[in-house]
Amino acid sequence: MGCFSFKTTDTNKAIKIGSDTLVFMLDNKGNIWTQNGGYRGYGLFGGKDIYELLAEMNGKETRDEGIDIAYQDNQRGIKWPNLVTDESIPWKNKKLKTDPRQGW
Repeated sequence: MGCFSFKTTDTNKAIKIGSDTLVFMLDNKGNIWTQNGGYRGYGLFGGKDIYELLAEMNGKETRDEGIDIAYQDNQRGIKWPNLVTDESIPWKNKKLKTDPRQGW
């Protein structure tokens, strides 16, 4: 399992590995997963894998399929999970941004 690091959709700030930042992962159906600090860099937010969720949101099933979706050339029509610091922010279809510093 590799290290995956992201920026929040609402603030565009990196989610630091091991920080106490409260992060909410949202899908297009209104589901919310809460990561109450301690992000370890493996793509898990509130016990849900972000790439598995990406796959599910796009009619697929597995984490590997989600990774393929995230890095494919044609990204039109993809539904993206949101990572936000305020759970009241509604989901919007905005591409995930990775953190080039890998959360460090």
